[in-house]
Amino acid sequence: VSTSHLQLAAFALGTVGWILCIISMGTVEWRVWHVDNTTTISSGIAWVGIWKVCFISYLHVSTGYKEQFCHKFSVYDSSIPHEIYAAQGLLLITMFMGLLGLTATILALRNVYMGITQKTLITRFFLVSGFFYIFAGLCVLIPVSWNFYSVTHNQSIAFPPSYYMPSSPVAQEAGAAIPIGIVAAILLLLSGTFSLSYRFPVTANTVVK
Repeated sequence: VSTSHLQLAAFALGTVGWILCIISMGTVEWRVWHVDNTTTISSGIAWVGIWKVCFISYLHVSTGYKEQFCHKFSVYDSSIPHEIYAAQGLLLITMFMGLLGLTATILALRNVYMGITQKTLITRFFLVSGFFYIFAGLCVLIPVSWNFYSVTHNQSIAFPPSYYMPSSPVAQEAGAAIPIGIVAAILLLLSGTFSLSYRFPVTANTVVK
């Protein structure tokens, strides 16, 4: 047990990172667009996420939405940039990989704290969890960095007319989802590093199977 403190920390960090990944994926504020035409976008600010685009409008632009208008992205919208579709797929993979990493860590820690001294089993569980965490961290880091690059270069998006969005903003900035994703990636990568660093203690009384 005394040799697995880092792996216990890996489980805690991995859990927080996994939760933050889910929060980042569900948050619409990936890109914050500032627009000059406030006829439809009343506040002059629109939020571009990886699943939909939203803005405040005092016009009745869509049935059921009198103030906040949101339009979900469709797989048939070829105008949507590749980094948004990449973020959708990679973050879904991250959720799955992170869950597998947490499960493997739980199984390894269970054996450690129950005193089951099976070296091969424990070491393999920590090894597998480490690779899952690192892979999940990279799957978060890639879309977050890609979208942040698009924001810093003020890249435009040719939205279809039904989105009621201009093709380019006056200015744009990174929304809350990007820093949340960066923190999630860091925590998952740290978790993977800690899990891979496990070394099974070998003593005179150790029964190795």
